Amino acid sequence: MTSDELSELKAQVAALTRQLQVLEDINAIKDLQHTYGYYMDKGLYSEVVDLFAEDGVLSFMGGLYQGRESVRRLYEGRLRQVFTKGKNHPIYGMLVDHLQLQDVIHVAADRQTAKGRFRALLQGGVHKTMPDPPSRLPRQWWEAGVYENEYCREGGVWKIKFLNYNLQWQATFEDGWANADIISVNSPTTYPEDPLGPDVLHGQPPKLWPETYCVPFHYPHPVTGRSVKI
Repeated sequence: MTSDELSELKAQVAALTRQLQVLEDINAIKDLQHTYGYYMDKGLYSEVVDLFAEDGVLSFMGGLYQGRESVRRLYEGRLRQVFTKGKNHPIYGMLVDHLQLQDVIHVAADRQTAKGRFRALLQGGVHKTMPDPPSRLPRQWWEAGVYENEYCREGGVWKIKFLNYNLQWQATFEDGWANADIISVNSPTTYPEDPLGPDVLHGQPPKLWPETYCVPFHYPHPVTGRSVKI
């Protein structure tokens, strides 16, 4: 084997190694986001918080929760009270399945950060035999939204850097989305005025169905290479 052939072989091995590493990164990020959905299904809110980086940020209904301990305020303080009556496990009669779908993930050149777009489809319900059901929840409902998330490698492990969930629509199972009520979303009250509120407001309140807001894509058109104008 000549020196040129050896150099070419080394370059091929290096390229294939990098491709494998990036694929492993993508699979790890898929596992991370899909696990987020599984934990949310069963009210494992403390485990959800542990998926975030130390300085991870959560965007929720027009507000930003900045840092893991702030993120904990939403999941353990607010959502856990509503869906599992303050318990960190599933409870009888409550269905809140969070399907994580249509993942498109791009890893940065240095393999330390990544961006991902996912769709969420939620199936929720409160069984008729559930004692003392939450009054604020409908008996059966659908929900869907789009994530445009950021991820980072912290201590060699992929974690959520920015969870950016954009709610698109909600509807009861009985009436469906065609007959859904128009939801008015006001800017949330920030912390500490609201002990469970976000740290800061984040732009405008979300636009919900029948508005058809398109969450901007983090990546260009895969064929033309051009940014998608919305």
